[in-house]
Formats: sequence, structure tokens, C-alpha cells
Amino acid sequence: MKLLHASVCLISLLLVLPSIFAASSSKDFDFFYFVQQWPGSYCDTQKSCCYPTSGKPAADFGIHGLWPNYKDGTYPSNCDASKPFDSSTISDLISSMKRSWPTLACPSGSGEAFWEHEWEKHGTCSESVINQHEYFQTSLKLKQQTNLLGALTKAGINPDGNSYSLESIRDSIKESTGFTPWIECNRDGSGNSQLYQVYLCVDRSASGLIECPIFPRGKCGTEIEFPSF
Repeated sequence: MKLLHASVCLISLLLVLPSIFAASSSKDFDFFYFVQQWPGSYCDTQKSCCYPTSGKPAADFGIHGLWPNYKDGTYPSNCDASKPFDSSTISDLISSMKRSWPTLACPSGSGEAFWEHEWEKHGTCSESVINQHEYFQTSLKLKQQTNLLGALTKAGINPDGNSYSLESIRDSIKESTGFTPWIECNRDGSGNSQLYQVYLCVDRSASGLIECPIFPRGKCGTEIEFPSF
């Protein structure tokens, strides 16, 4: 009888464990990176770019993604295959997303493939905090709140193809947002370092900006270009 009871307990445990691990994959993260990219730097590379089917985006930073992360620098991904991207859940946000979260990948697209990738790779790992609609809505609000281009131009840093100090770029964004950004650079077709992406950190509840617990790896030069678009 004891052997039968032990067997039943073992079977029950084996049945429960997968659901426990599935749940933890979406709950176990520490903070978000909110990442915005400069379209001029995305396009000004040897690979170039393609404008979305709706036309050339505005000359402004566009959203790349809202990424759950761990404090050790690693991150969860593709956490819930049962919750695929569903454009009908964000129908009220589509027009704003086309403006603020445009695709520049080739071939030209509407943006849905880009949004689908971001949701399924990153968004599904934040489901314990925000649902699909809230994931995209939160990202749009963060872009409006941070207003990176406004912060830079106010400091005299303009997308005119000139070079600016990395320190001045970082300081102007920190002064405007109240938090220290991490700057990612890429290289143009001639190999020059240029302002590509800006990372800011968001608390685990996705309710506001915080100081980053850890920055990504990589570095820029002390002087970097800010190309036009």
C-alpha cells in the first residue's frame, strides 16, 4: 500500500512540474530594458534598410523593444508559445505603433512581423506583469515620456552628421529623464562609430524608469556621429 501511495505521489509530481517551470519562465526576471533606435544609424550601414510600406518614418527615435532581463546580464526569451502575437488585441494602437515602432528591415513590411518578433521573444516573458496589449501600450507611453530626440536637441545635439561626445549625449538624456542611459553604437558604411540605440531601464512592474542594475556589454568611442535621416 505504501508503494502504491509513493507511486501516485511521484506521478502527481511529474505532472505538476512542467506547469511550474512554464510559469517560472514568464515570472522570473528582474527589470526591463527599454530600447530605442535612431533610424539614420540603422540605415547608414553597409546593409542599408527598407522603409515600411506606409512610407518613410519620421526623423525620430523608434522603439526597438521592451526586454525583460536578469541582473546578471542574461535574459529569458520565447517564454510562452501558447500566446502568439495577435494584432486584433492591439487594433487601437496600430496607428501609433506605425509612427513610433516602425520597421526598417528588408523587404519592406507593415511592421507586424517586427512586433510579432518582439512580443514572442520578449513580451511573452513578461506575462506575469503585463498582457499583450499592455506590453505595447507601455512601450508607446515610455517613448513619449523619454522623448530622446527632444532631450538631445535641447542640448544642441542634432542629427546633422556631426560628431558629439559620448559623455554629452549620455548627460543630456540623463538630465532630461532623470536616469542614466546606456548608448549602443554601430558603424556606418565607412566604418565610423555612430549613435545607434539608447537603453533605459524600467522596473519589474513596468510602472516607471529606474537606474539600470547592469548595462549591456560593448562600448562606443569618445566621439560618435549622429547621422541625419
